[in-house]
Amino acid sequence: MSSGDSNTIQNHAAFIWSVADLLRGDYKQSEYGKVILPLTVLRRLDCVLEPTKQAVLDRAAQLAGKVHNLDPILQKEADEQFYNTSRFDFATLVAAPDDLADNLKHYVASFSASARDVLDKFDFTTQIDRLDRSKLLYLVMSKFAEVDLHPDNISNLEMGYLYEELIRKFSELSNETAGEHFTPREVIRLMVDLLFIEDDQQLTKPGAIKTIYDGACGTGGMLSVAEDRLRELNPAASLQVYGQELNAETYAICRSDMMLKGQDATNIAYGNSFSEDGHPGLKVDYSIQNPPFGVEWKKVADAVKDEHNQRGLAGRFGAGLPRINDGSFLFLQNAISKMKPVADGGSRVAIVFNGSPLFTGAAGSGESEIRRWIIENDWLEAVVALPDQLFYNTGISTYFWIVTNRKAPQRRGKVQLVDARNCFVKMRKSLGEKRKQVSDAQIADIVRAYGQFTEVDGDVAADNGADAGAANGGPKPSVKVFPNEAFGFLRITVERPLRLRWEVTDEGVEALRADKKFAKLTEDDQNSIIADLGHSIGTHETDAALRDLTKTALKRADVDAKKPLVDAIVDAFAIRDPDADPVTDKKGNVQPDPDLRDNENVPLPAVPVTYEAEIDARLETIEYRSAIDDYMTAEVLPYVPDAWVDHDKTKVGYEIPLTRHFYTYTPPRQLDEIDAEIRQLEAEIQELLAEVTE
Repeated sequence: MSSGDSNTIQNHAAFIWSVADLLRGDYKQSEYGKVILPLTVLRRLDCVLEPTKQAVLDRAAQLAGKVHNLDPILQKEADEQFYNTSRFDFATLVAAPDDLADNLKHYVASFSASARDVLDKFDFTTQIDRLDRSKLLYLVMSKFAEVDLHPDNISNLEMGYLYEELIRKFSELSNETAGEHFTPREVIRLMVDLLFIEDDQQLTKPGAIKTIYDGACGTGGMLSVAEDRLRELNPAASLQVYGQELNAETYAICRSDMMLKGQDATNIAYGNSFSEDGHPGLKVDYSIQNPPFGVEWKKVADAVKDEHNQRGLAGRFGAGLPRINDGSFLFLQNAISKMKPVADGGSRVAIVFNGSPLFTGAAGSGESEIRRWIIENDWLEAVVALPDQLFYNTGISTYFWIVTNRKAPQRRGKVQLVDARNCFVKMRKSLGEKRKQVSDAQIADIVRAYGQFTEVDGDVAADNGADAGAANGGPKPSVKVFPNEAFGFLRITVERPLRLRWEVTDEGVEALRADKKFAKLTEDDQNSIIADLGHSIGTHETDAALRDLTKTALKRADVDAKKPLVDAIVDAFAIRDPDADPVTDKKGNVQPDPDLRDNENVPLPAVPVTYEAEIDARLETIEYRSAIDDYMTAEVLPYVPDAWVDHDKTKVGYEIPLTRHFYTYTPPRQLDEIDAEIRQLEAEIQELLAEVTE
C-alpha cells in the first residue's frame, strides 16, 4: 500500500472516528461500533449509488405495477448488485432534521434485499431510535454526510483497510481477546503468493476461473487480497469467493464489501462454521483462513461430536477432536473437507495458527491424530514461522500452514519448514500490539526460498548477500526439508519390575489406619487386628507369610478375610527394595512397578506410510518393533537392564517441533566477563550513592 493510500485511509478513519466524540456520555465506549460501523457501510452504499440514483427512481416509477420482479432490472440500472428506491440520500435526509428518524428508516427499508440483510445484521433500526431519543441523530448524520466515500475517492481495497482500522479501534476499547484480531495485509499477501506459487501457468491463462473459501472470513480482508492478487497476475481471471462469519457486524461488512466489488454476496454465509456449515458440499481451488486463536467450541460441542461419531472420515471432523478450549484444528479440518478431489485438480489451503497446533496433545490425543491424518495423507506441504508482534491485537508468535492434496512431484513425501521469524522491519509507530511488519522485499525473499525448496541457513544467506531481496542483505528466511515420517514418533511405555519386601513397622500400622477399606471396620475390630499384627513388628516376612498372618488376625477378630481387605493390609507393610526379588502373579509373570513406569518417544522408522485410522497392524511390523528394540538397546537397557516395553500401550504420535529444528546454540558468556560487568555496576552504584549522601 502506498503512502498516499495510507494517508487517505488514516484521514478518513480519523474523521469518522471523530464522530465517536458525539456519542460520549450517551453511549459506552464499547458501544461506539454499533453506530459508527453501520453508518460507514450505509454512507459507502449511498455514495456508490449516487451516479445512478435518479435513473433507478425513474425506472422503478415507470415499471411500478407492471413487473412482478424488479430486482434484475433495477440492479442493471444501478450497475450494482443492490439499489435503493427511496427519494432520499444523505444530503436530503439531513436537510429535513425534524423528520430525520422516520425518513432514515424509510431510506434503509428501501434498499434491495441483499443490502437490507447487511443493515439488519447491525440492528441499525434500534440505533436510529436510540440516537433520536438522545438528540444525536442529526449531529451524527450531518457528520457522515460530509465524508466522501465514493469509489473515485476511496477504492474498494482502501475501504477494506478503513473498515479494519475502525474495528481495530473498537476492539481495543472493548478489550476483546487477543484471538479476535485481523490479519495484516502483508501477511495475507505472503500467504496468497504461497497459495498461488505452484499455479502460475494456470492462473495466467485467458479466462481463468478459480474459487476460494474462508471459513472465518471476518470483514473479508483475506478474500479481497487474494482477488486483487489474482487480478495482478491475470486481469482477465475471475476469482469466485466464498466465506462464513459468526460475528454479525463483521459479516455485514464483509457482505457489503463483496456486493460493492461485484461478487455474489450470497456466497458469504452467516453462522458458526462448526455447527452450521454454510457451504455444504462446496469444493474450491483454494482456502485461506486466520481463525481466532484458542477459540472455545463448548457451545457447539454436541453438533461437532455428533458429526465426528456418526460420519467419521466421511464428515468434516472424523480425524479427531481437539481440546474443547482450542478449535483451531476444527477450522483446518473444515477447510480440508472443501478441497477438490485430486482428479478434479485438487486444492491448496493456507491457515494461520499460533504455536499450539504444532505440538499440543500427546500421542493418541485428538490433536496428534489430526496431525497424523494430515501428514500421513501427505497433505502438509509447509509450515512458515512468522515474526512476533505482527498482529494488531496480539504479540504472540504465529505460523501458517500450507496444506494441499496436489503436491508438486519434488515435494511428495516431504514437509518444508520455513523460519521467517527474523524477516521483519520495525514500524515507526505501532498499531496496537503490531510493532513489526514484513517488507515487500522480505516477502519476495520468503517466496523465493519457498519456491527453491532447498535447505538454506538464513544467517549465512544474509552474510553472503545471496539472492539479495531484503535491503542491504538483511535477515533472510531459513529453510529445512524433512520426510513426513520425521515428525512421527512411537510413544512407548517402559516398565520395570516391582521389587518388594514385607516388614511389619510402626509406619505401616499408621498407613493401615489411614486406609479406606480398613477404616470401614469397627474401632474394636481395628484395634484387635493391629494388636495381633503388632506382635510381628520388626519381623521380615514373605508376601505369602504376611497374608497368613493377616488372615489369622482377621479370623481372631471375627472379620471376613475378603481379598480387598487382605490386600490393603499386606500393601500397608510392603516396602520397595531394589535388592528384593521381583513380584510375580499366580502365573509367574513379573509385575510392573507403577512408580518406576516411564514413557519414551522413539523416532518412527524411515518407512513411508499412508494414513489408516487403525494402526495396530503397523505396530506389529518388523520395522516398528525393531525401532523400539534398537532404542531400548541403545538408550535404556545399559542403565536399567531389567526394563521392558509394554507393547500393548504403544501409540503413534505426531508433532512439528519447528523451534527445535531451527535452534542455534549460544554459548554462555565467560565468567570473567560477567565478573567485570558486575564490578562496573557496583562502582556506578557507589558513585550514585556518594552523590546522594554529599
